[in-house]
Amino acid sequence: MSVVKDSKLLSLVLRHEPEKANLVLGEGGWVAVDDLLRGLETLGRAMTRERLRLVVSENDKKRFTLSEDGTRIRAAQGHSVEIVNDLSPLSPPEYLYHGTAIRFLDAIRAQGLKPMSRQHVHLSVDESTAFKVGQRHGKPSILIVLAREMERTGCVFYCADNGVWLTDSVSTQYLKFPDEEQI
Repeated sequence: MSVVKDSKLLSLVLRHEPEKANLVLGEGGWVAVDDLLRGLETLGRAMTRERLRLVVSENDKKRFTLSEDGTRIRAAQGHSVEIVNDLSPLSPPEYLYHGTAIRFLDAIRAQGLKPMSRQHVHLSVDESTAFKVGQRHGKPSILIVLAREMERTGCVFYCADNGVWLTDSVSTQYLKFPDEEQI
């Protein structure tokens, strides 16, 4: 089994459908590694602790976090199931970036950025990461988010374990869109 396939399986049960592996996500999305391994076995996808550590360490997007003592695991962000956020609010950099597909720009101009099926809007600290995210959805476009200005008006930001910035939504007044000629 490839690391990518194992990573997709972990994303499914730690972000979207924990019940498939008989899991209940705790505060912050944490679950006991032993419970996860038992759950994967019931799915017919048994995994060793060593394999789990390998998948966590080799995941290029750093989607998963093991606790310091190695007894718990969670998805860093991207949950479509509701979890109690255990991250502390942080002051964001002046600008953050959001990668999307050009075909979504009209809707974003009308409504701003919404979490859609996720709990938060995901933002990047650099344009190259945002570009890669946008590419996954079609011809990419990068939006600049006036994060510090949002914070000054009371918006709260969190930084996930993997460096992805999270916020509830982004109003259009805090977005800079690409020049029309670049589209």
